[in-house]
Amino acid sequence: MTPLSSIAMSAYTDLVRLLKDDAVSGVKGKPTLKQRGDKAYWYSARRVGSEMRFFYIGEDNDETRARIDRLEELHETAKARQAERSRLVRLLRAEGMTPTDRATGSILSALADAGTFRLGGTIVGTNAFRLFEGELGIRLPLGGMANTGDIDIAQFEKLSVALQDKVDPGLTETFSALKFDPLPGLDPGRTWRWAQGGSGQLVEFLTPAFGAETIRDLPALGVNAQALNYLNFLIAEPIHAAAIYRSGVLVQVPRPERYAIHKLIIADRRRDGAGSLKASKDREQAAFLIEAMTEDRPDDLSRAYVQAMEVGPRWREHIANSLTRMPDTKNILDRIKVH
Repeated sequence: MTPLSSIAMSAYTDLVRLLKDDAVSGVKGKPTLKQRGDKAYWYSARRVGSEMRFFYIGEDNDETRARIDRLEELHETAKARQAERSRLVRLLRAEGMTPTDRATGSILSALADAGTFRLGGTIVGTNAFRLFEGELGIRLPLGGMANTGDIDIAQFEKLSVALQDKVDPGLTETFSALKFDPLPGLDPGRTWRWAQGGSGQLVEFLTPAFGAETIRDLPALGVNAQALNYLNFLIAEPIHAAAIYRSGVLVQVPRPERYAIHKLIIADRRRDGAGSLKASKDREQAAFLIEAMTEDRPDDLSRAYVQAMEVGPRWREHIANSLTRMPDTKNILDRIKVH
């Protein structure tokens, strides 16, 4: 594995920080804290026509509060941040960090502008894997396990309802501008996949299932989504990442340790999982991430592994079945679990 330089790591960290600053600097209206269940969320309140609109800022924590306290400063330094972000992206390219391709970057940028990631949308699948480069500080392998034409976005259904905010413009409008067409599904009138003519790009929306894997509604994103079991483990506690496109795009991805363990589960769940190309790719990605994290983040990796194994026998069975084909990876997980 080839590590990124210390210069690249520092630049990537600064880019994510500046993108987070920008996400808050655009807030218009008075910041307001709202309690929803056992969590609190920040909104900006502003009047739109005759109605009071609440624009979601983020979950209440020290980082969000610190940025809200600096709102005036963030407004005033927006142009300087834009220039610095462009410089950091040029530096990251020069240091060998893999940029997001133009087709994917344009889609992620449009989704970000609409508020998809601000409202809890999380990139999953291989596009998330490709975005772990800066988080882990290593260059990802080219081709094979890192190739994809799909963008998969997941969101918790309960969060989508609880936020009481929605993307603007709507994603149907966003996809239309990008020349995407909705793909028909088995459930007429409910759309969870869009395809872009010519490019072969496909965008799919997913949500965790806890039983029947049906089509559900995600009101914050204004789309339907395919519900999938085991997805809740993957998208719990997501992190921010920067797509290296233009002056950077702030997105949300799973934690890499959760992604790796989830891939062990999914590889065994796939039809003909022992030999299918997708199952093989799942195992390759899991093996790469587990090896990458065993030195720098063994505690994070061990925690995710133990947590998944403790859920129940079906989870343990899927993981064990994948690991029988991955002896080196099994040895790593056994070693860090004991540690």
